[in-house]
Amino acid sequence: MEAYFARIGYTGESVAVPETVRALVSCHVRSIPFENIDPFLGRPVAIDLPSVEHKLVRGGRGGYCFEQNTLLRAVLTEMGLHVKGLAARVLWQAPENCRPPQTHMILCSKIGGVPHLIDVGFGARTPTAPLRLDTEGEQVCSHGVYRLLRIGEDFVLQMQIDGQWLPLYRFDLQRQTQEDYKVFNWYSSTYPESQFVRELIAARAHDRGRHTLRGRELRSYPHQGAGSISMLANPRELCEALADVFGIRLPAGQQVTHAFAALFARGESA
Repeated sequence: MEAYFARIGYTGESVAVPETVRALVSCHVRSIPFENIDPFLGRPVAIDLPSVEHKLVRGGRGGYCFEQNTLLRAVLTEMGLHVKGLAARVLWQAPENCRPPQTHMILCSKIGGVPHLIDVGFGARTPTAPLRLDTEGEQVCSHGVYRLLRIGEDFVLQMQIDGQWLPLYRFDLQRQTQEDYKVFNWYSSTYPESQFVRELIAARAHDRGRHTLRGRELRSYPHQGAGSISMLANPRELCEALADVFGIRLPAGQQVTHAFAALFARGESA
């Protein structure tokens, strides 16, 4: 755990109490960026713990939900918490009443005797703190206001955005196995219509707000004041943004160069 603590800048105790879990989640989302560079490049995404630890902790990279939450689950388990892996259907920006496949990994654990949702891998709308499952009331995090509505055996996570409650994803408490996650991960990282295959995405929280990237579009969402949007001009600016804004150590090789050049070529022809 020492390497993980160093990676996220956590200097507290490794005891399974609510304050520690909240601090770990907060440090994690500020230090390990959400990114999908590997599936965007057509590379396989390994989600076994040694591969995830090598990439996210020692390799200077980020990852998406299957990597991020696999890593945090291992840390919390080593601290003595019983952590259950769940799966969610992403509703964000989906048509109303649709029922998409389960493509998002989340965690559930009792913290201080209360069941909580824990998720450090939902990109720009990742909750920056564990969320209680025993209330439908508002839950204020450092980077947003959330609520969990109960619909039968399911929960729907919503986020307050511009005064509206918008759905992020829907889930139940059915435990998922590593074999389940292998299938979900394979689909998310290889299906031609998956957003992780088609688009380059990155997100990272920081003390003053969040940064997000989608393709050439770099956005900043500060806690105070108006946000900003900038269109990156060329692959060099994209590489600099990924390194300087999101803290991502890009993989070496011509594959990155070619893929980023193609991304800008598509933009110019659009």
